[in-house]
Amino acid sequence: MRLVEEGKTVVIIRYEQASAEIRTIANSKQLRPFGLCAGEFTVPDDFDAPLPEDILNAFEGK
Repeated sequence: MRLVEEGKTVVIIRYEQASAEIRTIANSKQLRPFGLCAGEFTVPDDFDAPLPEDILNAFEGK
């Protein structure tokens, strides 16, 4: 991890073949604008209402 923190890329080799690469990611300092999706969709008034019994049962494998 020290190498990655220093900006280096670490390649994981397995069976003499590269299988993964670990590297730093670019930090995005740009904030997403508030209301980016305004007007794109409407949230229904009952969006947080309990799910119907048949859907709950399907999630629970009943």
